[in-house]
Amino acid sequence: MPVNSFENYPMSWKPRREELEQPYYLSIAAGLEKAIRSGQLIENTKLPPQRELADFLDLNVGTVTRAYKLCEWKGLLYAVTGKGTFVSPGVLARNTFLEENHGVMEMGTIQPFYECNQEIMRAAQGVLGDLGQAELLEYSDPFGSKGQIGAAAKWLRHFGIDTTGKNLLLTAGAQNALAVVLVSLFRAGDKIAVDAFTYTNFKGLANFLDIRLIPVDVDAYGMTPDSLLRICKNMDIKGIYLMPTCSNPTSLYMPPARRQELAKLAHRYGLLVIEDDIYSFLAPKNVQSFFSLLPGQTVHICSISKSLCAGLRVAFLAFPEAYREALTAGMLHINLKTVSLNAEIVAHLIETGTAMQIVRQKTALAKRRNRIFGSVFPGQQQDLAARFFYWLPLPGQMTSQEAEVLSLQRGVHILGSHRFAIGSGSAASFIRVAVTSTKTEKELEQGLQILKGVLEGNAVSITV
Repeated sequence: MPVNSFENYPMSWKPRREELEQPYYLSIAAGLEKAIRSGQLIENTKLPPQRELADFLDLNVGTVTRAYKLCEWKGLLYAVTGKGTFVSPGVLARNTFLEENHGVMEMGTIQPFYECNQEIMRAAQGVLGDLGQAELLEYSDPFGSKGQIGAAAKWLRHFGIDTTGKNLLLTAGAQNALAVVLVSLFRAGDKIAVDAFTYTNFKGLANFLDIRLIPVDVDAYGMTPDSLLRICKNMDIKGIYLMPTCSNPTSLYMPPARRQELAKLAHRYGLLVIEDDIYSFLAPKNVQSFFSLLPGQTVHICSISKSLCAGLRVAFLAFPEAYREALTAGMLHINLKTVSLNAEIVAHLIETGTAMQIVRQKTALAKRRNRIFGSVFPGQQQDLAARFFYWLPLPGQMTSQEAEVLSLQRGVHILGSHRFAIGSGSAASFIRVAVTSTKTEKELEQGLQILKGVLEGNAVSITV
């Protein structure tokens, strides 16, 4: 259909075809984000159907679909089955808070007790004060020095990961490690089994690489073996992505028996297990990792962003010998190496024992806040794992988009389950509530009481 025939069509958003640049989906997504953040498109505005916008722009519908999905993963849009795609509520308000802190209680992003960063600063000063460490400011080994790798291996042994320095890489954070794994060990079109609600950055990365994520049902113990078995029988699944300790976003802790069941299925069907265990430091002692249960088929990622410091951007990637060549080549291909100074600070924290002191401090702080959460929302997870966040079911017909905006109107920022859903997601709706991010425990209790009021209907309703 000719572009100019749409000139008077009542579309809520009409980008100019001549202003688009290749790749078109990125250009459309950028323009859409600009329109939303500038206020041109207000919250809950229904966007043009993808096919109509594609006709208007004289582009393939898949290009528009990809642009919409990219904005959806960034939290700018949400889709309602049978109704269309809408601008997410509270986008501008969330940005205002995150950038200028206008009095909103932060319970959406997971902030890992920044008050513990004083110990990190002292370690950094110690490393920087050593004049013999000037080489840390130079180009260095892209895979980490011998001392840094040794410290990483020592750290992983605290959590039951026994690996040699030869089977261990330092990466620039967990997301970098995930990128290395997907680029090195998977191909476009491959299928990876994931929880029905899963980590948003993994979703975005898989989409960018054209890797399909297949949702698997979960129960109170994590991914269910029956659902995984059914999918493996009917589809060619190459891998499985798991966060066994405090899975993000569901906060589920996977007990030993469930880990063993899933490991058996992964072995039976030859699945590569991607074990993203960023919260392993919060798990009960002596719980076997998938890397221990299935050492020949598991790559284990341990980021220090929550256990130690988010700003240092360091993670450890342990892997079977069979994957060495592919992973090292993948790291060089991505060309995003760990900053040597950051790795040296982390190594110093580990070798001096300060890192474990910080872990104990954060675990104690998390347990205090878990008790506050339990006093307001009793009956949540009853296992022994501490948590930085919780996953709350929403009542009745309340959607996660509604819960987000209602909470924000009352001064609390949380994240809804629509952001984490794979495909059409579950019929049920949830919110993820970070308990570590408020400045004080008193503020946490106040925020939780506000959320309780929202969930119980003691708030002004809105139309979405």
